[in-house]
Amino acid sequence: MTQLTHIRGEHLSTALAVAARNVPVLPLRAGKVPFGNCPRCDRNACGGRPNMKTPGPCTCPAPCHGWAAATTNPDVLTSSAWASAWRHAAAVAYHPGGAGLTVVDLDNPDAITWARETLPATRTVPTTRGEHWIYQGAMASANKVRPGVDIKSTMAYARWLGPGTGPLTALPDAVRALVVKAPAPVRSTAVTVPAPAGSGTCPHRTPTYLNRGIAMAEQRITEAAGAVHNTVFATFLAVLSTHGRCGCLTEAHTARLFAAAQAKGESARHCADAWTNALTKLGM
Repeated sequence: MTQLTHIRGEHLSTALAVAARNVPVLPLRAGKVPFGNCPRCDRNACGGRPNMKTPGPCTCPAPCHGWAAATTNPDVLTSSAWASAWRHAAAVAYHPGGAGLTVVDLDNPDAITWARETLPATRTVPTTRGEHWIYQGAMASANKVRPGVDIKSTMAYARWLGPGTGPLTALPDAVRALVVKAPAPVRSTAVTVPAPAGSGTCPHRTPTYLNRGIAMAEQRITEAAGAVHNTVFATFLAVLSTHGRCGCLTEAHTARLFAAAQAKGESARHCADAWTNALTKLGM
């Protein structure tokens, strides 16, 4: 057995050991990238989205669709369909989100210093240029959330570099907030429609009433298990129908709603469109 063959055999052994911990794994080729899609799925012919972010209905047994190929099934990992990938593998990767984890990838000393000053301590794994900080809990992935910092969790993979040291800490809000972009300016973030004639003092200007309404709207969006687009629009519509005709909503209230929607994966553009559509539907 050559040294190279031995190393590649170790990659499979490592993958099996990691999978036994219920962490989905996959082989990486040189350059820390997944193996190419199988011929059946070439150019996403099976219906997956570009960049392998959302796999289609492919059921081929070969490593396919990047992160979505990750598995904990030892029969798949050792199958003949995967044999070629392991023979040419340069490393092992895993799908953090599939294991209920989030990796904060710190790519340089400055990023590590920032993390130590900002984030709660958690399990740490040394990398070639920095460190992986691993938290218990999954979230959306994003690159370049700040200089030298990437977030790898759902729909992403991270290179397996060992189990790390230190206990796992629950995913903090400070990490979740890194992928929430500031809402883009919209045509009407502050609703200034006059109160109906003869209505007197606006009853919605009571801080407790308004803040409770905004908090309930945030919760409704945050707890959406599916159909996020529809939930966001319906929530915006409900907020505007209750609070929109008296001029009590401010940019701060709108920003809170947009932030909750973006935390669920909505873009700033989608938020703006949903808000505008709700205004239109209500004749505002």
